[in-house]
Amino acid sequence: MTYMTMHKSGATLPPEDEKWAAVLGRDRSMDGAFYYAVLTTGVYCRPSCPARKARRENVLFFSTREDARRKGFRPCRRCRPDEDGDAARTAAIEKACRAIEESGGSVSLAELARAAGIGRFHFHRLFKEATGVTPKAYSSAVRRKTVREKLPAEASVTDAVYRSGFGSSSRFYESSGKMLGMKPREFRSGGKGVDLRFAVGQCSLGAILVAASEKGVAAIMLGDDPEALVRELEHSFPKAELSGGDPDFERLVATVVGFVEDPSRGIGLPLDIRGTAFQERVWRALMEIPAGETATYSWIAARIGAPGSARAVGSACASNLLAVAIPCHRVVRTDGSLSGYRWGIERKRSLLRRESE
Repeated sequence: MTYMTMHKSGATLPPEDEKWAAVLGRDRSMDGAFYYAVLTTGVYCRPSCPARKARRENVLFFSTREDARRKGFRPCRRCRPDEDGDAARTAAIEKACRAIEESGGSVSLAELARAAGIGRFHFHRLFKEATGVTPKAYSSAVRRKTVREKLPAEASVTDAVYRSGFGSSSRFYESSGKMLGMKPREFRSGGKGVDLRFAVGQCSLGAILVAASEKGVAAIMLGDDPEALVRELEHSFPKAELSGGDPDFERLVATVVGFVEDPSRGIGLPLDIRGTAFQERVWRALMEIPAGETATYSWIAARIGAPGSARAVGSACASNLLAVAIPCHRVVRTDGSLSGYRWGIERKRSLLRRESE
């Protein structure tokens, strides 16, 4: 009976008999999934290494090349296990992401791995390293996005649920609150019957719009044109019950404005954060950056376990609706220069300047 073992790092590894079979067969699909070292030569290799095979009793297996090096083994000169096939790996993961998106999140892990020509558990690890999330989480995020798009157009909620890749309506309804921020029928009707309070005011950075649901602050938007900010809110929830002006909400808005003027004080309010799994990982990392400090897109990518995804981190920053509360203004280029900011580069510069004083 075949089985999988769990390495202490959390990655699933094949049992040793399967690893040895991969070495004997010089299986390229297992390259990167593990490494083997030969006691008599002192080198470690990829499973596909073309070198003459050692005796089984002289072979040790390692989940990473770092593990092999820590034990004193050096890289083989023939298969060069210390060199990465980054371009090919990146292309395979990008192709898998497109496949998930085109299928609406319904393609299976086995199908993705088979298309990439990589073993399932190895593909799973590579995908998470590249994107910061598992293939299952990425597929779930795609389904969430799909159902948000389909709910307003489909004849019924049930039609939208099944067309979005959910295997059953119960699975959808279990997560609909987190997915949509409201009940499915309310979302499908453009937020009809939902109370989304908001107010527009002025702060030192220009116009500011604050909106909140029952869960917490849902948007902090900055700009030059108050009407444009309201239109953006109305576009997201065209049939929501927009209201404002009551004393409790005015106090909340005053708290938010005070926070924007002095981010070091902290917002001290619940946030209604909505995004894909990857976006939320990025946003959580941003909220760990202290006021007065900055981080690079590459650092954030590494922080969330997705090195090489700096561009995707930038896209997640651009999707942030909670200005300052999720401090995407604290992310800079590798050379320290300022890059784009949803609310304007001058506002980014002003926020960083006041936080450093």
